[in-house]
Amino acid sequence: MTKAESALLQALDAFMAQKLGQIDNSHLQAAMAYSINAGGKRVRPLLLLTVVSLFNGSVTTALPAAAGLEFVHTYSLIHDDLPAMDNDDLRRGQPTSHKQFGEAQAILAGDALLTDAFGIIATSDIAADLRIRLVALLAQAAGSHGMVSGQVRDLDGEHVVLDLAGLKRLHQQKTGALLLAAIQMGATLAQVSAADFEALSAFGQAFGLGFQIHDDILDVTASTAMLGKTANKDVAEAKNTFVSLLGLEGAQAALAEQVRLAQTALARLSVDATPLQQFLNYLK
Repeated sequence: MTKAESALLQALDAFMAQKLGQIDNSHLQAAMAYSINAGGKRVRPLLLLTVVSLFNGSVTTALPAAAGLEFVHTYSLIHDDLPAMDNDDLRRGQPTSHKQFGEAQAILAGDALLTDAFGIIATSDIAADLRIRLVALLAQAAGSHGMVSGQVRDLDGEHVVLDLAGLKRLHQQKTGALLLAAIQMGATLAQVSAADFEALSAFGQAFGLGFQIHDDILDVTASTAMLGKTANKDVAEAKNTFVSLLGLEGAQAALAEQVRLAQTALARLSVDATPLQQFLNYLK
């Protein structure tokens, strides 16, 4: 991690700690903070803040949007881990929320994080017209047109083998939508040109799909200790992953193609895209 990225994350974590500290229900606060403070790479808010910084926008002003994004992402992890969904025991190297607090409390902590995310953005000092666009982008990515729809496709896929187009569609929603929203929310805050917005969106789409392909590859090449979460328990029988569909070498080739598309998009930007290029190094 670069010094610039570290500084952005320190500011983000301080802001989120402030917001969590304002919750007057200690039991709920503990459950919410448990998952927020579990660590993780903070890829989504860091993408948002990096785009803002890249175009000389105000990082301080952007913190509520970044925090809201991380709240939504963390809620999705809590709910994905539930027994009715993926039924996972570990997340970010520690017991999942429902293992630590019980299923009901985990559900409510996720509900609170999702709801508070929009409240943080809506009551921020960001200009009103930008706030509306940010809320719309986040809702589009998180709801029935994005992440939730992708999760439903994933559940439906337990009973059918998807083709490549179907698998891409699933993960463009389940994983890619929130990563794309991070890029577009940052672009909105920085008020970039239409051409730069289009190039950043193309980068976000390629990066989002590449991120999932990379995750699928890790599921068959990394241990639970390395992943910090429960490794794929039935990876050999998993129906709908890029590795199961394309094979390991095919998945690696698909990942390389997404990296190439992302690099092509970055080359179209009107500014030096080196800070965003660093994110592609994670996929390599």
